Amino acid sequence: MNRTELIESGREALRRQAWSDAFARLSAADRQAPLEPSDLMQLAIAAQLLGKDTDSAEFWERAHHGFLDLGDAERAARCAFWLAVGLLERGEAARGGGWLARAHRLLDDDKRDCVERGYLLMPVARQQAAAGDFAAAYASFARATAIAERFGDHDLTTLARHGEGRALIRMGDVARGVALLDEVMVGVTGGEVTPLVAGAVYCSVISACHEMFDLRRAQEWTTALSRWCESQPDLVTYRGECLVHRAEVMQMHGAWPDAVAEARRACEQLSRPPERPTVGAALYELAELHRLRGELVEAEAAYRAASRWRKPQPGLALLRLVQGQVEVAHAALRGVMDETTGEAARARLLAAFVEIALAAGDLSGAETAARELGELSQRLDARYLVALADQASGAVLLAQALPREALVVLRRAWAAWRDLEAPYEAARVRVLVAQACRSQGDRDTAELELEAARATFAQLGAVPDLARLDALARPAAPRGTNSLSAREVEVLRLVASGKTNRVIAGALGISEKTVARHVSNIFTKLGVSSRSAATAYAYQHDMVQPRST
Repeated sequence: MNRTELIESGREALRRQAWSDAFARLSAADRQAPLEPSDLMQLAIAAQLLGKDTDSAEFWERAHHGFLDLGDAERAARCAFWLAVGLLERGEAARGGGWLARAHRLLDDDKRDCVERGYLLMPVARQQAAAGDFAAAYASFARATAIAERFGDHDLTTLARHGEGRALIRMGDVARGVALLDEVMVGVTGGEVTPLVAGAVYCSVISACHEMFDLRRAQEWTTALSRWCESQPDLVTYRGECLVHRAEVMQMHGAWPDAVAEARRACEQLSRPPERPTVGAALYELAELHRLRGELVEAEAAYRAASRWRKPQPGLALLRLVQGQVEVAHAALRGVMDETTGEAARARLLAAFVEIALAAGDLSGAETAARELGELSQRLDARYLVALADQASGAVLLAQALPREALVVLRRAWAAWRDLEAPYEAARVRVLVAQACRSQGDRDTAELELEAARATFAQLGAVPDLARLDALARPAAPRGTNSLSAREVEVLRLVASGKTNRVIAGALGISEKTVARHVSNIFTKLGVSSRSAATAYAYQHDMVQPRST
């Protein structure tokens, strides 16, 4: 192909959203002779969607200078804006801020009235929102919307109105905010905006839904995002975020093996150079799934990896609870709660704190946390949060020896989890219901509730919860011994610390075959069928020395 053919075929690939083809053909044409600024812009977009951030920045910068040479300050400012957005998202605040300042100067020098002024309001509004001044952010987004509509720019209209919606939600006007987001998504799903804008708005709206605990809406837009990503097989940017959202939805609905697969794919996608901060969310989601399945060693590693990017709480504290390190879990979560003010993040911490505080015997702390969670649920009025608050309140009432009152709110919580199609949470509530029924002498109902919960936990592979049920069903065993021999206890402790049979054999000076026989005997005596189940049992029965943190 000659250069003209490469450019034409590259432009056609862009129209087909075949980003790899577009990048390859336009790059080849550029190597033969520098592309015009308008084609450099398109090459920058293709590079950005392929996750080639360094290349994208270079092409945006070249396009910027090309437009300056042509005397087109407006499009030069547009290139500077998108270059700055990419730099800021990668944490390069100084360079990003410098390019935004240059864009402002270009437009201010000529007092230009142009749509780019609206684009430059976007970072201003985002900074105002980050500082907690949501009223000012809303006003800035509204000004950008007015400019976008005056110039008929669909991309800016979408970005600005989406910003208005999120600001309204933060200001407490949830109904208007959600209506705006839904309206924006009609245009996004209808293909009315460019891919850079579509991907950014998809991810932001889904995040907003999670912050509001509006999980049904989050699922709907996650499904739409999945379809959008699948329509562009070589898309890299946004695909990892899509996989994280898919894993979260799958986890809630009980498809844990599928959720693990999606979370691992997200980790792989987001870990490729340049590593993206959202890899922290992927690692945390993977850690949560490992914890729920009793894969405690893997969960520990994933939480630690996630901590490079985000606080690994409340998941890490809940892992410590499973490991029997109740005081460590209690202290860790107390510290994080003191530092956390955002309603969505705080709600998740409060729910976990109630569980941990009750395990630690801190009934007063649990009661205070449950009360705050209840107040949050009333203020945010989200079905998921109401269920979480009722579950926490029921657990506290049960600990206060008020089983009749506990049953009222626990049955309400169970109905809510059932309606939300959240089998794991519903099963956990059934365990609490069983304990309340047993406290009132209703052993038949208690047995039925526990059987139903056990069936769900077994289907999900919720090993720690199965171990808790076993502990509820049997009399307390002697500390650290149960029916195991001294050698079997040694082997179990090493299994629980994540050691393989070969490593255990070396540590104890016995053959690997003997270790395998001990492991088989342990499984038989404990009534478990996997190393993770045996590990969970060991921690539940204080048979493992707590790990230092």
